[in-house]
Order: sequence, then C-alpha cells, then structure tokens
Amino acid sequence: MLENREKLAAALQIELPDQGGEGRKLADFRGRNVVLFFYPMDDTPGCTVEGKEFRELYDQFLSLDAVIVGVSTDTVARHRAFAEKHAFPFILLADTEGKLATAFGVFNGGLAKRSTFVLDHDLHVRRAFHEVTPRGHAQQVLNFLRTLVESYRMLGG
Repeated sequence: MLENREKLAAALQIELPDQGGEGRKLADFRGRNVVLFFYPMDDTPGCTVEGKEFRELYDQFLSLDAVIVGVSTDTVARHRAFAEKHAFPFILLADTEGKLATAFGVFNGGLAKRSTFVLDHDLHVRRAFHEVTPRGHAQQVLNFLRTLVESYRMLGG
C-alpha cells in the first residue's frame, strides 16, 4: 500500500467517474481533508449501513473541511441509483477496473476490501483503517479526523 511518495502521487492522479459521470481525481481535493472509504458493493447490507452513517455525520465532516469519497467497483449507474435511494450527499467513484483500489492495496477478488484512508490537506495518508466493521465506523473516522484537525490547530497549521 502506497509505500512511497511516487506511488501515492500516481494514485492521486487516477481519474474515475463519480455517480454523475463526472471525472474526478483525488488530487482535485488538495487543500481539504479527504475521507476515502472503499467498500465491496452498492446496496448490500454492510455497505448501506456504512454509507448511511457517513450521511448522518456528513455535516460534521464538512465542518472539519473534509470531503467524503466512497469507492467500489460498481458502475456509474449503480452508484447513481445507490446514492439516490439513500440520499447520499457525498461522492461515489466507479472504480470498475480496480485501479484506485489496487493503488491503495485493497483490491481483492474483483472487489474493494472495506477500508478507509484519511488524507490531510496535503493529501498525505494520516490513517488507514482495515478490516472495518460498518456499524460505528463513520463515527470512528470522525473522531480521528477531529483529533487530526485539532492537532494541526494547536501547531498553528
């Protein structure tokens, strides 16, 4: 997983379509915190719980200058339906070939393993969560992000 800066820099340039079909790269979010969560499949029980919890905490993530980006190997059309069905206000990227999941070391058997990465304003990975349990995970990520933001504030960042 992203052992060096060159691999991370390459991963940040991978362009994938979001649920609206717009091409997006993680590099586009430089200057903001990024919560990048990988999940196996749209509209399955665990993925729905995880998405709904990120939705419920969305305003709190925004208050920490964070953008939430969900990624799975589902298509743009499936992402659009999933986002509309559950009123998800955040970005879902269609990584149909597993390029981004591979870059982050979470591609397995054609699906993304449930994992979350928190990137800071400079898009450095500050925390990786693996073997995620969907229920309660969004709160866990939010707690970490609060700590990260507060530490930057204390250091004058």
